[in-house]
This record gives sequence, C-alpha cells and structure tokens, in this order.
Amino acid sequence: MKRIVLTGGGTAGHVTPNIALIPRLRELDYDIHYIGSYDGIEKRLIEDFEIPYYGISTGKFRRYFDPKNFSDPFRVIKGFAEARKILKQIHADVVFSKGGFVSVPVVRAAASLDVPCIIHESDMTPGLANKLCIPVAKKICCNFPETLKNLPADKAVLTGSPIREELAKGNKLSALKLCNFTTTKPVIMVIGGSLGAASVNKVIRDALPRLLEDFQIVHICGKDKVDNLLLNVPGYKQFEYVKAELKDLFAMADVVISRAGANAICELLALKKPNILIPLSASSSRGDQILNAKSFESQGFSVVIDEDYLTENLLIEKVHELYFTRQTYIDAMSRSHQLNSIDTILGLIEEMTAEHQKS
Repeated sequence: MKRIVLTGGGTAGHVTPNIALIPRLRELDYDIHYIGSYDGIEKRLIEDFEIPYYGISTGKFRRYFDPKNFSDPFRVIKGFAEARKILKQIHADVVFSKGGFVSVPVVRAAASLDVPCIIHESDMTPGLANKLCIPVAKKICCNFPETLKNLPADKAVLTGSPIREELAKGNKLSALKLCNFTTTKPVIMVIGGSLGAASVNKVIRDALPRLLEDFQIVHICGKDKVDNLLLNVPGYKQFEYVKAELKDLFAMADVVISRAGANAICELLALKKPNILIPLSASSSRGDQILNAKSFESQGFSVVIDEDYLTENLLIEKVHELYFTRQTYIDAMSRSHQLNSIDTILGLIEEMTAEHQKS
C-alpha cells in the first residue's frame, strides 16, 4: 500500500491543486489522507472526497506586530507534535504540500520522521510558509520559469499548477443555454473574484454598452456584487459564484478577463484561453499578482493592464486587440512546458514513494 498525506490550507488556492491530484492518485492506488487546520476552508473542501481528514493546531507567521505573535508559536509547536503523531499512525510514504501556514508543522514533522516532502509554490516568489519548508523539502514544484532562480537548483522543478481535469470537459452549448446567449457573437468571460474586484466590476459595467455591440459577456462578479439594475440586459449574464457550471462557461468563452492569482491564471493556461490580466495593485497586496502577470505577459500568454491605469476606453481597446490576435496567444500557450503539471508532479510523488519504501 502506498500512502500519501496532502496538506495545505487557509485559502481555496492552497487546496484546489491538491484536489486536482486526487483522481489520479486513486488510479495509482494511493491511500490518501489530508492534514489541515481544525476548521479551515480546507476541511469543507475536502469533505466531498471521502478522504480521512485530520485537524491540527496552527498559527500564522506575521512580518508585522500583532499580539498573536506571542501565542501563535506555541500553536505551531502543538501542531508539529500533532502532525508527527498522525504521520506515525498513518505510516506515510510521502507528503505533498500546497502551502499555507498549516503546512509548516506538517512538513517539518514529516522531515523529522524521514518522510519525503514535495512542496508546491504557486507564486513567482516563495511565501513565508514555503520559505520555512524549503530547507527540509526533497523537491519544490513551481509555476514560473523565473522562480527557479530563487530555489535550490537540486530541488526545483518547473511543473505548473495541478488543474482539475474536469475543467477541460465543459459543454459550450450548455453554457449558451444557461446564459441565454446566441452563437452569433463571441463571448467574454470576466472573473472578478470575491475580494478586491470592485474596480474590475465597475469598469466592465461602464464599458457594457460598447462591449455588447460586438460581444456577449458572462460576469462572475463575487458575493453580493450582482448589479440588480443590469439583470435584464441582453447579452450580459451575472453570477456571484459558479461551481459545477464553471467548466461549461470556460468552454463557451472566447477570451477571459481575470485577476492574476496563480491558480486562476494556470487554469487559463491549461485551457489555452486568451486573456487580459488585471492584477491586484501593489498597494492592495504583496505584489505577487503583478509578478505573475508580468511572467505570463513575457511568455506571450496574456495581455496585462495595470489596475492603476484601468479605464473604460483602455479596456475596450485591449479586448478588441486580444480577440483579433487571439490565435497568437493560443499558439504560445500550446508551446508551454507547464501544461503537464499533474503528470510531472505524480512522477515526483512516485519517485519519492519508491525511495521511501526501499529505505
């Protein structure tokens, strides 16, 4: 029996790549377990997959002053002890970590038991949690060629991010019916996200009259951000959030406008969707989305608009430019070395498992 422990949490982006690996791990006869926090988002997301889930204590590592900085180290120490006990009970052969602060005690505990760890860094530069795991990891997977220079050469592997294979199996006609769209105009898909997308939502709606002359628009605008005054505009369909229908909407979309979170843009790459990226500004984040977007732009995968310079006219200009040159972007994405991420990561997992079972 081959046993793997998946870990990662705090946000959906630290869980969904793990979920993408589950079907293939089952095909390879792995006994799969998940270690996360007691009640984080990862617990809710993993519930659907009938995988043993173990909650541990965790704390956040902050670069700024906070009273919790005095108590959280003790939570991490407790989490380390809990993770170590769980790993010994499971007899894990390998750990795959997608990051987030819950992963630190798990990876460190695994290393103390000589269980090999593979970690995945989504963003251009490693976050603090992964920086604490890198010294004990056997392999470090990453999304961007530029990241390789920031990692130990003997550990770093350019893999891309695992994407749920079902996303490539959408039905365009189902999405057209869902949105009440026609086949006569191309479709723009806008993924604003649930947080920090107010500027994107606003400029899309400001540009609607002119964009709808040539396109239909499906707009995933975030929780409580549907504009009720625009519910009956022909050719414009809003959703707060989509789950099962996402694959169909992707199949329908000719071009996509999105934020530049690592997992989101890796989905666009895997699906070869020509896209405009509007990364979160440096004032609203640590700047990782800006770096992600610049990498995709330099590789010929994306058009990038700086949020600080985002205007209705600029957006309309870039949408038309992207649509009429879309094949150039599709061709560039087709040549990417980051498309077979699941196969590459599974190869590393199998290699580590075999080495551990021999020892």
